[in-house]
Amino acid sequence: MSDKSERQGYWYGLESRKQMGAVDVLNALRDYRSAEADMRRRTQAAMGMGETDLMALRYLLEAERAGRDVGPKELTVRLGMTSASMTSLVDRLVRSGYVTREPHPTDRRALILKPTPGSDQEVRSTLGDMHARMMEVAETLNPEESAVVVDFLRRMRSAIDSVAP
Repeated sequence: MSDKSERQGYWYGLESRKQMGAVDVLNALRDYRSAEADMRRRTQAAMGMGETDLMALRYLLEAERAGRDVGPKELTVRLGMTSASMTSLVDRLVRSGYVTREPHPTDRRALILKPTPGSDQEVRSTLGDMHARMMEVAETLNPEESAVVVDFLRRMRSAIDSVAP
């Protein structure tokens, strides 16, 4: 790819040097998102899981660390799924040994979902090295640079969150 086509990006026209810098930033962000999507596919393949399965497991692990119980209804809302799809997802996670269904401590009609101890270890071993490398890169930023990057990413999220469905 030529330097000119890299600078123009996929649909951005360039009217000023400032826009050229902005397009470079957006292209770098696009390249990062593409690399992250590739990494997620490799991780899912290594763990034998789909993206939604991995998102569910991550949410359950985070809830467990926070000392919160999560039931299928909460997970359904969190992932924006139907109850039938959630039942299939939980069945897969239970069959694969990543999650257990347990009786709710106060509501005998309800269940809670718990990640198995092995699932936490597998996620950590699969993602640990990558997270360490990402942390090393992030630690190269000084506090002012970190603040600029965080502010930029939050404003970018706000910009894309405001796009109507």
